[in-house]
Amino acid sequence: MMFDLTGKVAIVTGGSLGIGRATCEVLAAQGATVVVNYVRGEDAARDVVRAIVERGGKAEIAQFDVAESKATEDAIAAIAKRLGRLDILVANAGVAVDGLLLRVKDEDFDRIFDVNVRGALASAKAAVRVMMRARTGRVIFLSSIVGEMGNAGQAAYSASKAALLGLTKTIAREYASRSITVNAVAPGFIDTDMTTSISAEVKDGMLKTIPAGRTGRPEEVAAAIAYLCSDEAAYVTGQTLRVNGGMYV
Repeated sequence: MMFDLTGKVAIVTGGSLGIGRATCEVLAAQGATVVVNYVRGEDAARDVVRAIVERGGKAEIAQFDVAESKATEDAIAAIAKRLGRLDILVANAGVAVDGLLLRVKDEDFDRIFDVNVRGALASAKAAVRVMMRARTGRVIFLSSIVGEMGNAGQAAYSASKAALLGLTKTIAREYASRSITVNAVAPGFIDTDMTTSISAEVKDGMLKTIPAGRTGRPEEVAAAIAYLCSDEAAYVTGQTLRVNGGMYV
């Protein structure tokens, strides 16, 4: 089986909904033991675990807020110690507060960067400490199409997602010699809870800009992540894998 993750341990931050949930389910289907991180909504996280276990997979939940750096690092270190290893980190947790530039509030900017950037950094620090000792590992950051092409009304959010691309390239250079790969996935317009609030008019307008003529599914993003987590992707690092139906090329 290609992309076989049997015996590996994966942590997916923000793993209870949308792309995070799909990623947990796909990694578990490939054989990984998956730790589903959440901040609030324990029921949703437990539902992911239940779905995985019903299909014969292995999963558990872990509550911590990636915006709290020390709590995040302590939690990831404890998970790795208890499970005996940590092979994969998918830094998926993210928040969006939309607003045109002149309406961006400092507190909104801080919240977005605390979760999307500092949270990803803290998660990666803790994971890489473990991976260095094993001399192998996979780190995947969830960026976004707006981090590359921008989007009106998302100044702070697009800046945070662009920051992850720089983080990806830098950490990839730092730890490639330890066989730790670091990549980003940049989804386009995907059907998730984060996009359901978009009006039909705006959605129709966006669809016209997508050559594939449709929105993406969380499972399609998760499949790209699964590839980057696999042994087959051992020579891929510092890259951004776009899953956007041709919306940005």
